[in-house]
Amino acid sequence: MNTKLRTRTMGIAALALTASMSLAACGSESDSDTAADEPTTSESTSEAPAEEPMESESAEPAASGPFGPGCAGVPTEGEGSVEGMADDPVATAASNNPLLKTLVAAVTEADLVDTLNSAEALTVFAPTDDAFAKIPKKDLNALLADKEALTTVLTHHVVAGQLSPEDVAGEHETLAGDMITVEGEGEEFTAEGAAVVCGNVSTANATVYVIDSVMMPQM
Repeated sequence: MNTKLRTRTMGIAALALTASMSLAACGSESDSDTAADEPTTSESTSEAPAEEPMESESAEPAASGPFGPGCAGVPTEGEGSVEGMADDPVATAASNNPLLKTLVAAVTEADLVDTLNSAEALTVFAPTDDAFAKIPKKDLNALLADKEALTTVLTHHVVAGQLSPEDVAGEHETLAGDMITVEGEGEEFTAEGAAVVCGNVSTANATVYVIDSVMMPQM
């Protein structure tokens, strides 16, 4: 009787162990399937759409050195500004520019206002007030009092035709009948050694290059 009971008990235990092992095997297979179904982090990252690069905002071009509306000492608006000078012929335009008062007085003294305003196309190298101030006062007063010499000096600063920055470098014949040499490129130019401090300024009939010294012709 005891032997039969022991045999029956061992049989039940064996069945329970087999069932347990089967359940464990099923659980292990289910886990592996789930892991296989889930994408790995690297796969997820590689499949994600790449972000499009942000378009850089193009900044408005700044005034380029002395060749734009930002010319030092020149008003940024109104008749005397670089843009405002484009509305008038060259002598009138210069009269509105606060840097060119002495030049305008000299042009008026030499009776060249109408000559310059009525010309079809000119390039003018315009000395600033500070440029004229480099001349000793006694010599400047003598020049202003001598109309013939003053006319020669002023027309020495004027060239027929309108020269762009691409064309201004080189030798040019002036209205005085002599030659001047302009050197440089880009926005860095000198005319007979005088530095261009504000260039390529348009008026109704001329292109103006403001210079920091008076160019004296051989007289």
